[in-house]
Amino acid sequence: MARYKIQAPNPYEAKMTLYLAILLFAFAATITPGPNNIMIMASGLNYGFRRSLPHLLGICLGFPAMVIMVGMGMGLIFDQYPITHQVIKILGILYLIYLSWLIATAPVSSLEAKAGQPLTFFSAVLFQWVNPKAWVMITGAMAAYTTADENLTLQILTITSAFLLVTFPCVAVWLFFGVSLKRFLSNDLYHKVFNIVMALLLLISIAPIVLELIQHLTQY
Repeated sequence: MARYKIQAPNPYEAKMTLYLAILLFAFAATITPGPNNIMIMASGLNYGFRRSLPHLLGICLGFPAMVIMVGMGMGLIFDQYPITHQVIKILGILYLIYLSWLIATAPVSSLEAKAGQPLTFFSAVLFQWVNPKAWVMITGAMAAYTTADENLTLQILTITSAFLLVTFPCVAVWLFFGVSLKRFLSNDLYHKVFNIVMALLLLISIAPIVLELIQHLTQY
């Protein structure tokens, strides 16, 4: 009778498969519409590629930095003091509503003139901490791709590297899209409508977070 040898699973292949899954998760979460992408697209239209570069770099470096900091320690604070997480959510929602107003009322002359200022690098970095989608992405990644059996630090760095790889191309696509729209939105009316639509999309993007927050607060 023939005997079949059962091969042990290859640890390297298993890790590569897991990393591919993390990359796909990071790509899907980063490329889909959200506050960062909507704001960088609006910035590309209103201020152009060069002036929006600090905003782009702030997102692409600020979010991975946030992944590390949340994974390494901020989660412990939120577990011990859950109210701090809710406070950050409320501040983030209020700030996004304010940004929506700024986008909706942005002067259309900014396409030609240098009116207004795009988000700076440090403003974009700090914005990640009040971005509700950023928190959802990080908590989702940590819950899905970390285990107690492996080195937590190494797992967090692996997740961070995946986001670092995909964030630049994903966010840049939205920036280039905004810049490319400039030629089609030279008409002041079309430009104004675009800004209003972007402001509405920004509000819609935080609607699930608002509903979740309301449900959480009504439980008390």
